[in-house]
Amino acid sequence: MESDIFLFGLTLEEFESISLKVGFTVLILYMLFIIGNLAKESKAGKYGAMWMFIGLGLGFVGFVSKALIQKFMGIE
Repeated sequence: MESDIFLFGLTLEEFESISLKVGFTVLILYMLFIIGNLAKESKAGKYGAMWMFIGLGLGFVGFVSKALIQKFMGIE
């Protein structure tokens, strides 16, 4: 315990875990903004924008669902 590295009052493992979750959350929100802006610029309409969010958003939906499944099953 004496050799633990502390950063902002957290151990390195705790800091990395929090940073990863916050970083991915910000990245996903930014990707949602980009998809919304792309739908607006292309004048896709409501139906087209819906399909853009579904098609382009499936990548991070899988990532988020993986994390939720791990949490519910206690695998973390």
